[in-house]
Amino acid sequence: MSVWQQMFTRRMLICVFTGFSSGLPLYLLFNLLPAWLRSEHVDLKTIGLFALIQFPYTWKFLWSPLLDRYAVPLLGRRRGWMLITQLGLLAVIASMGAFSPQSDLMVIAYIATLLAFLSATQDIVLDAYRRELLTDIELGMGSAVHVNAYRIAGLIPGSLSLILSDMLPWNIVFIITALFMLPGIAMTLLVSEPHRASPPKTLREAVVEPFHEFISRKGWQNAVWILAFLFFYKLGDSMCTALATPFYLDMGFSKTDIGLIAKNAGLWPAVIGGMLGGLWMLKIGINKALWLFGVVQVLSIFGFAWLAYVGYHSEIAVLERAQLAFVISLEALGVGLGTVAFVAFIARSTHPAYTATQFALFTSLMAIPRTFANAATGWLVDSMGWTVFFLLCAALAVPGMVLLLKVAPWNEPVNQ
Repeated sequence: MSVWQQMFTRRMLICVFTGFSSGLPLYLLFNLLPAWLRSEHVDLKTIGLFALIQFPYTWKFLWSPLLDRYAVPLLGRRRGWMLITQLGLLAVIASMGAFSPQSDLMVIAYIATLLAFLSATQDIVLDAYRRELLTDIELGMGSAVHVNAYRIAGLIPGSLSLILSDMLPWNIVFIITALFMLPGIAMTLLVSEPHRASPPKTLREAVVEPFHEFISRKGWQNAVWILAFLFFYKLGDSMCTALATPFYLDMGFSKTDIGLIAKNAGLWPAVIGGMLGGLWMLKIGINKALWLFGVVQVLSIFGFAWLAYVGYHSEIAVLERAQLAFVISLEALGVGLGTVAFVAFIARSTHPAYTATQFALFTSLMAIPRTFANAATGWLVDSMGWTVFFLLCAALAVPGMVLLLKVAPWNEPVNQ
C-alpha cells in the first residue's frame, strides 16, 4: 500500500476523531482555564498551581487495568468506556462556567480535577482502541493523524472560545465549548469494536502482566532507559508552553489577538509538521525522526526567549503581532514534529495484549513534567523573569535528546 493510500482510509478517519476528542479537554485545561483565571485577576502563582489538577494524567496507569479487564454492558470493552467518559466530559465542561473564579476558586479546582480524571480515562481507552485498530506499519501515519487532530482540537478552547469570551458571558462560552465533544460521541456510536487481543481473564493478570511483559521483552536496563526517556523528552517543551496564554496576556496582547494570531499561527505549522513527520517516518524510521524532530523542538524554545527579551511596544503593534506569529509558528512546527515521533515510539513500545495499561503507563510518564514541573512555573517566572525562564526550558530539553543514544540509536534499521 502506498503512502497516499495509507493516509486515506477509514482507520485514519477514525484517528481524526480520536485525536479531536482527546485534545479538546486537555487544551481547555491548558489554554482556556488559565486565560479565564487570568482575565478574572487570579495571580500567576495560583494559576501555576492549577497545573496540579492534571495529576490524573500522571497516575492514570493505576486504574487503566480496570479498563483492560472489565467491559461495560453497552457497546463493548473499548467503546463502552469511550462513551461514558465522553458524556461525562460534555457535562463537566458545560458546568464549569457557572462558577466565579473570585468566589468559587476551590469549586472550580474540584471541577477541573474531575475534568482531568475523565479526560485521562478517555485517553486510556482511546489510545488502546487506536493501538488495536492500526497495524504495526500504520502506527507512524496513524500517530501523525491523531496528533494533528489533537492539535486542531486546541483551536476550540484556545481560539474560538477566547474570541467568544470577549463577546459572551463565560458560562455560555463553556457550554459552547462542551458541545464540541459531540463529534467524538458520534464516532464512538458508529465505529465497530476491535478484537485484536483477548482481554485479561483476571484483574491480577490485568495489573501484573503488562509490567512483566514489558520488562521481559526489553530487559531491566533497557526498560529503565526507556522510562527515563519518556519522562525527559518533552520536559523542556512542556514547561515552555505551560503559561503560554498568561505570557501573551502579560506581553500586552488581547484575548482576541491570542485567539486569532497566536493560536492559528500555531495550528497550521503543527498540522503541517505532524503530517510531514508521519510521511518522513515511513521513509527514515521512528528513531531518526526522534533525533531530527527533537532538535527542531529544542531550537524552537529559543524563540520564546527572544520574544520575551524584545518585549512588547504598542506603538508598533503590527510588528509585535508578526513577531508573535513567527515565534508561535516555529514552536508549533517543532512540537508537531516531535510529538508525532514520540507518540509513534510509545505505540511501538506497547504489546497489543496489554494496550491500555502499557500505553497509560508510558503516557503517564510523559505527563509527569507537565503536571508537577509545570506547577512551579509561576514561581520560576516571578523569580527569574520570562526570558531566563525560557532559556531554562531549553536547557531542560537536552537530557531527553542525550537519552536517544540508548533508546533510539540513529543507525538502527528503519523497521525497528
